[in-house]
Amino acid sequence: MVDLKQSVQYVKGVGPAKAKLLHHIGIDTLDDLITYFPRTYEDRSKPKMIATLVDGEESLIEVMATSNVSEVRIGKNRSILKLVVRDESAPCVITWFNQSYLKGRFKVGQRYKFYGKAQVKYGKVEMVNPVFDVEESSKNTGKIIPIYPLTYNLKQSAIRNAIENGLKIVNGNLEETMPEYLLKEYHLEELNTAIKQIHFPNSFEEYDKARKRLVFEELLSMQLALSCLKNKYDNENDGIAYSKEVKMSDVINNLPFRLTKAQLKVLEEIDNDMEMQKPMNRLLQGDVGSGKTIVSIIASYKAVKCGYQVAIMAPTAILAEQHLQEFTKVLEPFGIKCELLLGGTRPKKRQEILENLKNGTINVLIGTHALLVEDVVFQNLGFVVTDEQHRFGVRQRSIITQKGNCPDVLVMTATPIPRTLALILYGDLDISIIDELPPNRKKIETYAVTKSMEERINNFIKKNVDEGRQAYIVCPLVEENEEIEAESVTNLQEKYKNDIFKNYRVSYLYGKMKQKEKDEIMHEFKEGNIDILISTTVIEVGVNVPNATIMVIENAEHFGLAQLHQLRGRVGRGENQSYCILKYEGKSPEIRSRMKIMCDTNDGFIIAEKDLELRGSGEFFGTRQHGIPEFKIANLFEDMETLKSVQSVALKIESADPKLEKPENKILRKLIDEKFTKRIEI
Repeated sequence: MVDLKQSVQYVKGVGPAKAKLLHHIGIDTLDDLITYFPRTYEDRSKPKMIATLVDGEESLIEVMATSNVSEVRIGKNRSILKLVVRDESAPCVITWFNQSYLKGRFKVGQRYKFYGKAQVKYGKVEMVNPVFDVEESSKNTGKIIPIYPLTYNLKQSAIRNAIENGLKIVNGNLEETMPEYLLKEYHLEELNTAIKQIHFPNSFEEYDKARKRLVFEELLSMQLALSCLKNKYDNENDGIAYSKEVKMSDVINNLPFRLTKAQLKVLEEIDNDMEMQKPMNRLLQGDVGSGKTIVSIIASYKAVKCGYQVAIMAPTAILAEQHLQEFTKVLEPFGIKCELLLGGTRPKKRQEILENLKNGTINVLIGTHALLVEDVVFQNLGFVVTDEQHRFGVRQRSIITQKGNCPDVLVMTATPIPRTLALILYGDLDISIIDELPPNRKKIETYAVTKSMEERINNFIKKNVDEGRQAYIVCPLVEENEEIEAESVTNLQEKYKNDIFKNYRVSYLYGKMKQKEKDEIMHEFKEGNIDILISTTVIEVGVNVPNATIMVIENAEHFGLAQLHQLRGRVGRGENQSYCILKYEGKSPEIRSRMKIMCDTNDGFIIAEKDLELRGSGEFFGTRQHGIPEFKIANLFEDMETLKSVQSVALKIESADPKLEKPENKILRKLIDEKFTKRIEI
């Protein structure tokens, strides 16, 4: 048996210094190393004739050196090296910059292989800084080379080397994780072959087979884990059957506005769930501003009037305070007491809240992670709402539900997820969707502009602020990062506060600030004491400032579409026309098409589909799903067909063996336990 949990630093060629770099990309153990899959491959296996090379294309050539290396010095430590080579079709000049050590490496008449980008101008061919091998060697050429997603100071050659040595330790002794009957029925590679060939395939056919096997396993284990969770909720626990006598319509008829058809349909689904004996576990998806909060308020009314308490968990203090105001406004007339518990609640007040919660005086408790603390004890918790689910995840949901006796759970998210994707990511939940906006919501006008428009944008912000409105300016980073040339909050704050908007009240906000400080700034902005708020994406979740009508996003090309849509949803919440301005750099067709999608549609579900299509599922969420490991190889857009077949396989397995107890399925049980049980309570 191979110890897959051994530290990566003991793999040959790694050591403590490289282990630190590998830690930055999530590689700490041998297991992490061999399952760190390539993001793409370079086919360096098929040589081309020099005369057929295309300008800008990466190619392999097999040639003979026809000159010695010449060196031209162009400064103290700078030089250009040139070598002339040729094949039967034409000559080519190989050029290197600042690599003097290569000077004595090549002999006239010797054959070599070079792989690099061809530059073809006026019939002359050049290749700059290529990788190379002597003809009989194939260290860098003559094969398919994996390219890994990398950051920091790691080189491709270093990670390839580490993985190669990691595979030597494993040496074909990995324990199979899929039952024999599935391998046969679906023509899947065995695990050792798949792992070796995903890293170092001899052909793209081998790669396809390896990838098919690994994607199948990843999606199937996820599906089975979530189904086990759902079955546990459904079968092992009797939930609360709420009284049919308590009508949601009492609240609905008392509202100063009319609910949309979509809201009413969702409330009907929730009402039916609440009146059934099995515990409700429902995901409520709705675009920004579609009215999810009022749905949760109406459902809370039913729970309280049937004699139960309600817990509402929000990801930030400002959002929790917002909920308190909205819940109190609607529920107080019905004699329902709502209270707020935050990490920063003063000890005396906290003690009072805990006592009133225990004796049942508080009907609805709203708060942040502070609700998860052990001494928060309910007298009779019957209904739990978690807002912005992707910020909490399955494990935290499970902690809060354990404070009651199988309470009903409503999970809300304003991050639209394509339905097919929601089915796998939230396989443990039933799904409701609010797919229309209230009729009075104005469309947010969205414009994508380049840096050349900066002055016009700044004047537009001034004009709106002079008319009494407020603006957000969002940027991707807090400090300068050499890899991404983006404006940082602190730099922008200097530029805007001391120069461009020096006559206005400008403040800034970023993730690493103390929570108390963040809450104070958001409170000031909400109260209208700040005109322009410069921020990172910390403001993307649910903050409601109706007077903010402009959202400027700097370096919009660095954000995913779903995230841009979330940020845009911070404006457009009052009666005034709102605007979202996407400032971007770069002329690539992909950047332009993403900006066009944002300008063309305000529909979060269309945007989510496009985001998934453009970026794959790996980056789709921006934040990791707490409790759900992110996919290492599956791409839910490309692999939709595999996902569909896996879902039917999972259903078959579940109906025949729901607890995976049969001898042939014990291997699957073990896989799920190892991959998921630490993360989610199954």
